[in-house]
Amino acid sequence: MNEINSLSLQKTALIVVDVQNDFCDQNGALGKQGADTSMVKEMILNLQNLIHSARELNLPIIFIQTIHEDATDSEAWVSRGNTKNVEHNQVCRKNTWGADFHVVAPLETETIVIKHRYSAFYNTRLDSILRTFGINNLLFTGVATNVCVDSTARDGFMRDYHITMISDCCAAYSEQAHLAALQNIDSHFGRVATSNEIIEELKSNKTSFIRI
Repeated sequence: MNEINSLSLQKTALIVVDVQNDFCDQNGALGKQGADTSMVKEMILNLQNLIHSARELNLPIIFIQTIHEDATDSEAWVSRGNTKNVEHNQVCRKNTWGADFHVVAPLETETIVIKHRYSAFYNTRLDSILRTFGINNLLFTGVATNVCVDSTARDGFMRDYHITMISDCCAAYSEQAHLAALQNIDSHFGRVATSNEIIEELKSNKTSFIRI
């Protein structure tokens, strides 16, 4: 982990990206397409523990939820990647089990931000919510480390937020992709820490957290 920045954790939010059935469950869309979800299964326990600790400390938690539908499926979007794979775009469709949260889910008092692209900052209310409540330090978790988590973290950095990727609370579909994304964030966009390091840091600064 990089040296902890001096930014007060009173202005920190935990961001949980795309922990949804289609991305995380072996019976979800990606699992059925052959993606290895074993890393997701391993990280869920760490994420549950981190979320529990964050709630005990009244730390704001924002859940990011991908929703796809015809109204947001542009030609450029649906033709990305392997265009021959029709199932490529049948992920997290509106009002389906696949779009539902997987294992961890927001409380009624917690915020959900819906996105339609990889980054949770693109055409969403995330930036407005964070700035309204004076948040400038973001702790990133979720899937996939190298796609939606990475894209959102980079966009956050470009908007002058302090970025922390929590290594054992993120997952990808290969260890190589996961580690490469973490290394890139650590080198250019923020810092990387474990959930235990973050929990310890939060507990040492447990005053006046803002509830979103």
